[in-house]
Amino acid sequence: MPETHGRRRAALRHSLTDAGLDALLVTDLLNIRYLTGFTGSNAAVLVHAGGDARTLFCTDGRYTTQSAAEVPDLDKVVDRASAAALVKRAAKDAAAYGRIGFESQHVSVEEYEDLREHVELTRTPGLVERLRLVKDEAEIDALRQACAAADRALGDLVAAGGLRPGRTELEVARDLENRMLEHGSSEPSFASIVAAGAHSAIPHHRPTHAELKRGDFVKLDFGATVDGYHSDMTRTFVLGEPADWQREVYELVRTAQAAGVGAVAPGAEVSDVDAAARSVIAAAGRGDAFAHGLGHGVGLQIHEAPSLAATGVGTLSAGMAVTVEPGVYLAGRGGVRIEDTLVVRAGEPELLTLSTKNLVAV
Repeated sequence: MPETHGRRRAALRHSLTDAGLDALLVTDLLNIRYLTGFTGSNAAVLVHAGGDARTLFCTDGRYTTQSAAEVPDLDKVVDRASAAALVKRAAKDAAAYGRIGFESQHVSVEEYEDLREHVELTRTPGLVERLRLVKDEAEIDALRQACAAADRALGDLVAAGGLRPGRTELEVARDLENRMLEHGSSEPSFASIVAAGAHSAIPHHRPTHAELKRGDFVKLDFGATVDGYHSDMTRTFVLGEPADWQREVYELVRTAQAAGVGAVAPGAEVSDVDAAARSVIAAAGRGDAFAHGLGHGVGLQIHEAPSLAATGVGTLSAGMAVTVEPGVYLAGRGGVRIEDTLVVRAGEPELLTLSTKNLVAV
């Protein structure tokens, strides 16, 4: 998608002009993928404020063919030391590349110390990440496909009787991840969480050889990856007929999750979105049992800005992709988390994870 990547670089140039930079040296591989489409393991790109005619891409000889296909619209330099090669190239045209920003959140100034006599290198953290906060439609389509792969995998797992007494948490996790691959995921978004019984009260439990048992809550937190973009979803099931306390906890979390989703809108303070869900749980006397933030941004990373938390700062904008995932965790008994990935839109948010949030007994 050269046109898409070109538009992203054009948007970045406004930030470079505002910062008084002639160019930005981009070395973070996710930011490079965002700006160019390159998916290899070694690269740098020097984005010039004046346009792509002076923008340079560098990778090593292993990726000559790959970069020609993925980055057909930029001039290329071939060098193992990609970042240094681009700075040295810029130094030969100091009038055009006099003041260069670099991603100081990813590399230290010491890495470029021997190059500073040739050009002016300036710390400029977060310029590309701020652009990545708001997703374009190509990104949202990839997120939509990743969420669909996860939804279909979960549906297949349940329909095939994959949640049943006697299976281990690890068996369920591997089964679910394989089904996501069958539905178009390139890899899991993260190590899938399958937590049964008392383990479901551990927010980030890692699957073990523990067997699922009748009467258990079974919490599944998982995601698929499509074109580098991650989905994130949590659903909680009951094996057999739910007990009264399980119905009560589940309904509380579902109500809180609906309140959080309802608060997602352009201009909303991220802390207010967290409060919308958290207040429901606190009013029921379970506030201490919800000990993590309400959600986070998703995209090329499974956890990225913004942070929907009581301590979060900032407001939501249309096009941001976020999760809403309240939970109640009762140590020694079990817990419930319900999580969706959604896109901030004018009016109601666009829900990307569509699996039912009704309490399902299997």
